[in-house]
Amino acid sequence: MPGLVALALASSSVGPVKAEGADQAAPVAAPAANPATNPATKADAKQAGSPEADADESLAEKAQNPIANLISLPFQNNTTFGLGPNQDRVLNVLNIQPVVPFALSKDLNLVTRTILPVVSQPAFAGQQRTGLGDINPSFFFVPKPRGAWTLGFGPTLLLPTATDQSLGSGQWGAGPAGVAVYTKGAWVAGALVNQIWSFAGDRDRSAVSAFLVQPFLNYNLPGGWYLVSGPIITANWQSTSGQWILPVGGGVGRLFRVGRQPMNASIQAYGNVIKPDGFGGVTVRAQIQFLFPAGGS
Repeated sequence: MPGLVALALASSSVGPVKAEGADQAAPVAAPAANPATNPATKADAKQAGSPEADADESLAEKAQNPIANLISLPFQNNTTFGLGPNQDRVLNVLNIQPVVPFALSKDLNLVTRTILPVVSQPAFAGQQRTGLGDINPSFFFVPKPRGAWTLGFGPTLLLPTATDQSLGSGQWGAGPAGVAVYTKGAWVAGALVNQIWSFAGDRDRSAVSAFLVQPFLNYNLPGGWYLVSGPIITANWQSTSGQWILPVGGGVGRLFRVGRQPMNASIQAYGNVIKPDGFGGVTVRAQIQFLFPAGGS
């Protein structure tokens, strides 16, 4: 069943689907959201307590919070190894994920997170199909944080924008999404959850009913370094077998500056301990993220 390729490999996802040349499902380009895709920490070699150090600590917390009042542009690449009956194929999903907040009032923000996936997946005769997948925008209404908690709720959408039938679902979809973030000391933790159902589209293509939850945990270290774990757990409710993908793992990253431009980079690796037949056993996630704080700090 070609289509819906890659939704599970981004910050919010639509679960696994079968790719050409594979026995079972290949994931659909997600929508991780990727709360954990946005981790960052204190900047380099800044004197503790200085205005510059304090500003970078605040920026680090915002970069780790997927619904913070911070414009950012992450490029997140997910490579899954071991697809297909011979476990020798590779699925690659590059998620371009602009995050733009808007102030609706002094106590309420609207944070938009859009995932534009560029997918390269196995096709017949050892070839790869490459192109744009289904775009997944999400809109979070975020009240003023209370204490250590930041909460956001809103709709998430699935747009059938794939440039090839095998790279997307052919369906329009929508559903609810929510994020909860807890920040205290060196820790930033939370989870993103969404569910997407299709409501229109190609009648010859399968309907979409996909669930995603992404717990994330960040621990900030000196010098701008951090440890992170943010597995993207998905379920494809339309599948009759192998509905779940459950990764386990984590990685390391660093917040730094190029000139005055704040940037965040990370590398993570996950073993897919529960997965459909034919789906890869290991996913490597690499990300570079441009941060645009208000005032250029």
